[in-house]
Amino acid sequence: MAAGKWKFYDSAKLKILQGLIDFDNHAFKVALFTSSSNANTLTGSDELADLTNQVAGANGYTTGGQAVTVTIDSSTPSAPFVDVSNPVWTASGGSITARFAVLYDDTVAGDPLIAVSLLDTAPADVTATDGNTFTLAIAAGGIFNLSGATSD
Repeated sequence: MAAGKWKFYDSAKLKILQGLIDFDNHAFKVALFTSSSNANTLTGSDELADLTNQVAGANGYTTGGQAVTVTIDSSTPSAPFVDVSNPVWTASGGSITARFAVLYDDTVAGDPLIAVSLLDTAPADVTATDGNTFTLAIAAGGIFNLSGATSD
């Protein structure tokens, strides 16, 4: 399943500019949240603990989510981007159902939030039934890029 657009949490923008979130050297995770979560609220949520209704740790999902590998792609110098590996969970003993995916920094104390993706724009829950995989396919352009105007 393709992840939708990623939206930045307000607090993440400043932490990135201050160098508190380091895409080169930190460890990152993606966690899944239910439709009753506040994960899609971009203000007032700074850390993983601020979010409600993470998918329960069962049926192949581990609370806290899954580690992902971050890559900074600078092959196009005018539009470098940050990409992450596609997290995959295999449903076992029941289904895994989620509405949101959240990327966070697992190195910094408090697990600061970075971005959230609505998994289905209907919006509807996304489910992997027992024995099937829940694959979050990150877009080819990554989580975000730094394109825009250039100076003379």
